[in-house]
Amino acid sequence: MIAAMTWTAPEVTRPSGDTAADERILLPSLLDWHRSTFLSKLSGLTGEQLAQASVPPSNLTLLGLTRHLAKVERIWFRLHYTAQDIGPLYDPALGKDHDFEAIDAAQAEEAYNTLLEEIRLADEAAAQGSLDDTFELRGNPFSLRMLYVHMIGEYARHNGHADLIRERIDGTTGS
Repeated sequence: MIAAMTWTAPEVTRPSGDTAADERILLPSLLDWHRSTFLSKLSGLTGEQLAQASVPPSNLTLLGLTRHLAKVERIWFRLHYTAQDIGPLYDPALGKDHDFEAIDAAQAEEAYNTLLEEIRLADEAAAQGSLDDTFELRGNPFSLRMLYVHMIGEYARHNGHADLIRERIDGTTGS
């Protein structure tokens, strides 16, 4: 009998980036740094650890954050910005917080790969855009520039959550 391999989140190298570039380079680079920072918080953890709740009664987990960030990447870059004819990542009938609530450690690798793919597709969607490009959101114009600023804030907030959850799991703290 062959024992099943336990998936472990891979190591991640964070990019350094150019801190004096123009904003068309700076904003995507800063978002990439925050994305890789989040992924680094997962490095070396198993699916079971990623699914571990931080502090009851909170249902916040690293796996839930991974699923949430994949959903957010899809919504903002592909559904809002480029208006691609694709559905949501999760069935809205299951609730707006389904990404945090439907946690299954056995699906950690799939969730991780989904996030990587949504990041790739988001970058592809924005690659040729001007920061001044706009889309309508709730009746107001929303620029690609603001989209980057929003996503940087989204990752920065969740990187803080991820750092605290990771410390609770195994004592590791990040930078």
